[in-house]
This record gives sequence, structure tokens and C-alpha cells, in this order.
Amino acid sequence: MRRTTFRAFVAAAVAVSAAGVTAATATPAVAQDAAEAHFVVLGPQHGSLGKTESSIRAAGGEVLQSWPQIGVVIATSTSADFASTVRHKPGVVAAGASRNLAELGAAAAAGARAAGAAEQQGMLAKIDAVATTAAKSAPAASAVTPEPLEANQWGVRAIKSDQANAISGGSRQVLVGVLDSGIDAAHPDLAPNVDASASVGCTNEGVPDTSPAAWAPTTSSHGTHVAGTIAAARNGVGVAGVAPNVRLASVKVVDDDGYIYPEYAICGFVWAAEKGIDVTNNSYFIDPWYLWCKTDKDQAAVIQAVQRAVDYSHRRDVLNVAALGNSNWDLSHRITDTGSPNNGTPVERTVGNECMDIPAELPGVVGVSAIGPENRKSYYSNYGVIESDVTAPGGDSRQVADTPDRNGRILSTIPGGGYGYSQGTSMASPHATGVVALIRSTHRNWPAPLVAASLGLRADRLPCPQGVYDPDGSGAWLATCQGGPTGKGFYGLGVVDALDAVTR
Repeated sequence: MRRTTFRAFVAAAVAVSAAGVTAATATPAVAQDAAEAHFVVLGPQHGSLGKTESSIRAAGGEVLQSWPQIGVVIATSTSADFASTVRHKPGVVAAGASRNLAELGAAAAAGARAAGAAEQQGMLAKIDAVATTAAKSAPAASAVTPEPLEANQWGVRAIKSDQANAISGGSRQVLVGVLDSGIDAAHPDLAPNVDASASVGCTNEGVPDTSPAAWAPTTSSHGTHVAGTIAAARNGVGVAGVAPNVRLASVKVVDDDGYIYPEYAICGFVWAAEKGIDVTNNSYFIDPWYLWCKTDKDQAAVIQAVQRAVDYSHRRDVLNVAALGNSNWDLSHRITDTGSPNNGTPVERTVGNECMDIPAELPGVVGVSAIGPENRKSYYSNYGVIESDVTAPGGDSRQVADTPDRNGRILSTIPGGGYGYSQGTSMASPHATGVVALIRSTHRNWPAPLVAASLGLRADRLPCPQGVYDPDGSGAWLATCQGGPTGKGFYGLGVVDALDAVTR
């Protein structure tokens, strides 16, 4: 789980060249109807992937999508031995199954996959059901400040974005990529800011699709909720985003069953790199493993492939922000994972520093933990003295907000023009992303590493609680914060600060 620290990345990445990389477009093959497993195959990072693709076909695989920019090919095969076979062929550096070989299983495995999908869908449905209980807001006669529902947005005040917006709501030049389940571009609070020309769907086997239907939400409100926290317009309607003037790109990486497979995320990061996106928000972990382990050849290949995509985005000056997860795990220590793979039959594993939550734990990605309205760790939030770079409001139903609704969760936009509540590090990450968007608006000439450094250095320090943290007194959510007065274990460098983003 241990990664290169955010702070070390900032120091090292300042020296990285910002020279452009020539992009190439591959024509994907059409997948067969037979039962197939999906694989990532890594070839040389520079030059042609022709030899790699030939080896894939020689091993009985089919090429779906080639990314010569990063030396990664997405392939399918009906053979469970495909990865071990192709690894030894010319032009292949590594290979691994991206979705778990449950795809090739018999009826029992298929049933397990269906159960896993139902569990994922159930989590999404729970969020949607909560969200749809909130009443829609009618547009005001003219633009006003604050927004009609802003009194219930305790998170906006916690990071001072209400004060920041009196100075700046961000620049129209700044483009935020929301890698998620799609954005409702017709929502009155989001329509002014969604950039359809920069939006894409990646859930068709990781092949980019720019049709509006491909990047619109279908089964989940998650992406629309995240988008509202980042950039809901200050237009006299509903809620306010942290950076209400910036543009949003909907980059759909969550499929209708709620999964974010590696090929989807790779597509998203490469798209961000090539479309001029300034910052991406990644409120997810990549399925089907909660933690991907470098000691497993299949999982190691996926880690390397996603890292290449993230590195490519870095070279194109993209800053990536990600949620740390909601299992109350200390990511710096050994963890018992009982839920992976989540698209098949889970196997209990006790894992250590050889395993990581991706993309949040990848080198250079800003990992965000969550706090509630009482300015302390959300009971569910993952954390870690290395992994927690900054913290932000993610909501906590067990903490009471000083708002008219007294609701400790996060209020934001949902599809259909409505507003609703949710909680999670998924809600914390977009608060941090919004602050990044404000920094990039204020300092247009700053490279991404300097923006990342500013995000952390200007955060408001929050010390560790005394003793073992027992948020509800039940002992069910015990956690220990390393770092004492620095608060690094739970909160990284502190609570992100929007006001500093526009004034310093």
C-alpha cells in the first residue's frame, strides 16, 4: 500500500519536462460475442506497438484498443492462460487480466458475478434513493449570493469557498475532468459549465466514445453529485460549487453495473492528457480488487498500465485528485480484505505494503480523506500517514451540521434537476478538486506540481485526536492517527483552503 509520497512527488515532478507527446489514434476491433476475459498488455513505451499486437493475436487474443502514447493494449481472449502465454512473446513487457477470470467461469461463477454486480448496483441505488428525497429548487428571479440551498452546504463554508467566490469563482479557461458515472448536462446548476466537446464515454471496453449518450448518467447519480460540488454555477438556482465558473468535462468511467475496470480508467486518464484538462477528480477505486498487489503478475500489470496512463497525464500538465475510500482502513498498515474480487467470489486476503488502492495510492496522485461537519475524521474514511495528502468535507451522518437541515452529509446536484445528500471520500475529493481549479484559475502559468504543492502548503492543519479514535463510542470504527499535532495520519497536510487559493 505504501507509495511515493505526495510531498516527494511535488519536489521531484517540478523538474519533469512539460514537453508535448505526440498522440496517436487506434482503431479498435469489435469484440466477439463468445465468453471472453479482458486483459491489459504492456509493450514498449515509445514507438510502435505493432509487434505487441502481433504477439497478442498469435497468443489467441483480440486487440480492442491500442494506446501507443503509453505502450498499453487492451485485449480479450477466450483462454484463461492468455496472460501467461503472451508474457513470453516479442514486444510484450507484462500482461494481466483486468477484470478477474470470473468472466470465463461456469454457471456458479456467473452467479457470483451477478451477485457482485447486484451489490455494486445496490450501493449506487442507495445513494440515488437518498438523493431523490430532496426537493428540487425553483430558479430565483435573478442571480443571487448565497444560492437558495447554500445554507445547507456546510462543506462550502468549511473550506471557505463561499468567501473565495466573493473574489473569484474560477476561470473559464480551466477545465475539470470528472472521471465518474456521467454528468447530467441538462441540470440547471450544471448546464452553464458542462463542456460537451471535451466529454467522452470510456465504458465500452475502454474505447473512447464522444456521443452524448456515452457520457451521460444512466444508473447512477454519483457523477452528477460530484460535479455539483466542484462547479455548480452561482446562478440563483440550488447549490454552489467550489469553483462555480470553471468548465466541466464528463468522462464516464463507471458502467451500468457500477464497475470501474482498469481499461475505463486508462481511457479516462489518456483522454484528460490529450484534451487540455487541468485537473481530474477520481471518486472511485478501480475494480475488481479493492487493493491491487504488485506480487501478483496479473495485478502488477494493471498497476503498471494505470501508472503509465497517470504519468502520461502528468507529462501533459494534468493534476489528478482521488478519493482514499470508505472502509476505515489504515492504508499504511496491514489490512484484511474480504471483498475482492468484487465481480466474482471474494477471497479473504491479508495484505501489506505490496498492495495499493488505485488510483489514489499511485505516485503523484493527490489522495483525499474525509471529515464531517464537526471538523473531525468521517467514521468511514480510509487514512494513512503516507496516503492521506489532504482532507476535505466528505460528510458524516453521525456528526451534526450547523445548518438549517442539521444534515451531516453533503448536499449537491443529482440527475433530473434535483438535489440530494450523500457522504464518502467520493464527496471529499471534489471539494479538493474545486480548490485545485481555483488555484489553477488564479495562477494560470503554474505547472501541475506547483499547484499540488500549493494545495498542501496552504491547507489548514488539523491535529490528531487524542488516543484511539472512537467516533461513535461503539468501538465499531476505531482508528489510530499517526502524526500527533501534525494530524498527518488522518488529515495529511490539512483541510484544503479555497480562500487561500484565490488570495495567495
